[in-house]
Amino acid sequence: MTSAIKQYQAIKTPFIYIFVFLGVDVKIGKLRSIGHNISDSLASGVGLLIGVYATDIFGEAARSPERYILVDFLNGTTSGGSTSESLAKAIALYAKALCDLCQRHGTDISAFRELTARYSVERYGPRFVVTVQDQAGRCSVDEYLGVPGRRVMVRDASGLIRPKRSTGSTE
Repeated sequence: MTSAIKQYQAIKTPFIYIFVFLGVDVKIGKLRSIGHNISDSLASGVGLLIGVYATDIFGEAARSPERYILVDFLNGTTSGGSTSESLAKAIALYAKALCDLCQRHGTDISAFRELTARYSVERYGPRFVVTVQDQAGRCSVDEYLGVPGRRVMVRDASGLIRPKRSTGSTE
């Protein structure tokens, strides 16, 4: 249990309960934001987060037999399609830059249990899916199209077009 939840159980006031509940939502939202920022920076091909460093992750994903590249930003590793030496070096630099990015967002890299992005080229163009999981087991999976990455839009039950909702789960 987190110390905030223990504090709620000791005090048992509605105010603390609401504060703890809102704190949980803000935390996963902050991690989602960091995940989008770092994955979109790699997708852009410019790499301003790591210094000007040209990459083409979508081109390399399209040329691979697997048709995708899965990047683990916490470890600086990839799976799926093979990567060039230049792209592998850039991904390692992103893993090192993640700590600074977290500090700028007011959090710590240890808040992540998982931070991956799956890059591919689909019928509608470049696509990347960012998966974020925090240490409490809360998970968020967000899908982006294009460069820069924009959330996938879907029509809701009332006919309005809205961003596709994140999928996620709790362990």
